[in-house]
Amino acid sequence: MFGDSISAGYGLANPSQGWVSLLAEKIKAAGKPWDIVNASISGEVSAGGLSRIDGLLAEYKPGILILELGANDGLRGLQPTLMQANLNEIILKAKKYGAKVVLLGMRIPPNYGKRFNDLFEAVFPSLAKQHESAYVPFLLEGVGGNAKLMQPDGLHPNAEAQPVLMSLVWEKLQSLL
Repeated sequence: MFGDSISAGYGLANPSQGWVSLLAEKIKAAGKPWDIVNASISGEVSAGGLSRIDGLLAEYKPGILILELGANDGLRGLQPTLMQANLNEIILKAKKYGAKVVLLGMRIPPNYGKRFNDLFEAVFPSLAKQHESAYVPFLLEGVGGNAKLMQPDGLHPNAEAQPVLMSLVWEKLQSLL
């Protein structure tokens, strides 16, 4: 698992409440012989991920890379074309190591306007199509914008939302396991 605060479990009382931990439990319960290494870092941007990916791929040699980066790029107003280039390189590196990729799409608040948001959101389906990757269009589907499922900052899902995120990823991941 290679992502940012949403996958690192930011703001949760216990990391075991996070969707990545719940996914690891789901995989074990399904009798699959896979382990999850959560290499997510709160605040990570795509450039930071690109700088870390080689070492992580060499160390863990994953069969599957679940990629959830880009939200912080968007929140900081970084150019979507740069984010796309960084994510593309991460995917290429993962595939070179023989890993299948599950790409998790993200949306951002409308702070930078419709044009920016449209460019940002178009990155994820474009990369998924280009690389024929498994793809979750919006990791926070059914969660984002729902105050009952979000932490007070409005950006991070709370503990109650974590099973929803896990289910969205499981739906795309299970056929790859």
